[in-house]
Amino acid sequence: MTINGGLGEIVGMEDRGARAALFHALAEPTRLALLEHLASGEHRVRDLVDHMHLAQSTVSKHLACLRDCGLVTLRTEGRASWFALADPARLSAVLEDADAFLAASGMLLSLRDHRDHDQLTAEEL
Repeated sequence: MTINGGLGEIVGMEDRGARAALFHALAEPTRLALLEHLASGEHRVRDLVDHMHLAQSTVSKHLACLRDCGLVTLRTEGRASWFALADPARLSAVLEDADAFLAASGMLLSLRDHRDHDQLTAEEL
C-alpha cells in the first residue's frame, strides 16, 4: 500500500499484522517508559520493577509484549532475567520519526492540550 508516494510497496496481511503488533506495543505508555529506560542499557527485571513502581507481574506482562514484537531481548544469568533493546538505533529512529510526524501534523500540541485539560479537570474534582 502506498500513501501519497511514501510508505512503500503493497504489503500482505502478515505484514499488516506485524505492523499492527508493533504499533500496539508502542501505543501503551508503560511500554514506552520501559523502552526509554532500557535505552540506558541492559536491566534486570527486578531493577525495572523498582524503577517503574509497578508490580512484577505487570512489568513482566509488558516486557513479554515488547519481546514478542522483537523490540527487546532477554538474557538469563542464573535466576536473573536481563532485558535490553534489540536494536536501539532503529527504535530511536522510529520514535524520532513519530515525534516529527506528530509535530508536523499538529497532533503533538493537540494531545498536550487534551492532557493539560484532563489534569485540570481532575484537579478541580
